[in-house]
Amino acid sequence: MKKILLPTDFSNNAWNAICYALEFFKNEKCEFHILHTYTPIFYRIDYIIGGPTFSAVPDKGVDIAQAGLDKTLVDIKLKYKNAKHIFKIRSTFNTLTNEVKELTETKKFDFIVMGTQGATGAKEIFLGTNTIHIIRKSTIPVLAVPSGYEFKKIKCIVFPTDYRQSYQKKNLHILYTLANTLKAQLTILHIKEEYDLNDEQKMNIKVLADHFKKLEPSFVEERGKLMPQAIHEYIEENKPDLLVMMNRKHSFLERLREKSNVDAIGLHIAIPFMTIPESQQVPVKKIDKERNSVTV
Repeated sequence: MKKILLPTDFSNNAWNAICYALEFFKNEKCEFHILHTYTPIFYRIDYIIGGPTFSAVPDKGVDIAQAGLDKTLVDIKLKYKNAKHIFKIRSTFNTLTNEVKELTETKKFDFIVMGTQGATGAKEIFLGTNTIHIIRKSTIPVLAVPSGYEFKKIKCIVFPTDYRQSYQKKNLHILYTLANTLKAQLTILHIKEEYDLNDEQKMNIKVLADHFKKLEPSFVEERGKLMPQAIHEYIEENKPDLLVMMNRKHSFLERLREKSNVDAIGLHIAIPFMTIPESQQVPVKKIDKERNSVTV
């Protein structure tokens, strides 16, 4: 059974991502954990150390979180009836980024699915602040769903690469399983610069071809363009249903950490976007905080 983490701030954007996740995994047995994090409006030392339980000051955030999670469950049950899916809700006194990092490192989740919307509210904005921080720190795949994007059958997955670095088999297996389960066409998009491929790049092509052989992937080249723009143009012209990229140091994703870089690149992705981290999961000692968890 897959374990899927669904962060929510109770916005329409977050609800849309939850709906997308339930459709995306509708044919698989899944345990969905719906997570809401909150912090107090003001900070006191007893609150910071112990959370709401140890503070004499009432915190409306606890009640608001529980009410929001309860409503989310009701809405799910009204709209979706899937015997393969079970749900847990979790409200936590923590920042979203830190809580997601701790949970994914200790609870063995398989995926994070979350909405993404920039400060401008544009439906096609590439990555919002929370999303990009979670992608940077996550040790598991993150699926970011653009605001307002409605689920449709995944027929084509595009995987961009420059063939410069080899890929770990475990990461390629995630992509293989995804494409195979969804019965989707896999397109390996090579962003080719002006010079010829070196021996290492040729070897990496062979590794990808061998690993995905049973899927019969398509190998496509885009020449003489920067990777962000080439990806954007390919998506605009070919309308794939899902973009998947490996998240590693010194990669294209790393160059998108600052808002100024995103603005300079001018890249807007209007389709769901999955990142697969290169690093292995490393267990960490769990930090004791105020948490509430309910299984339904």
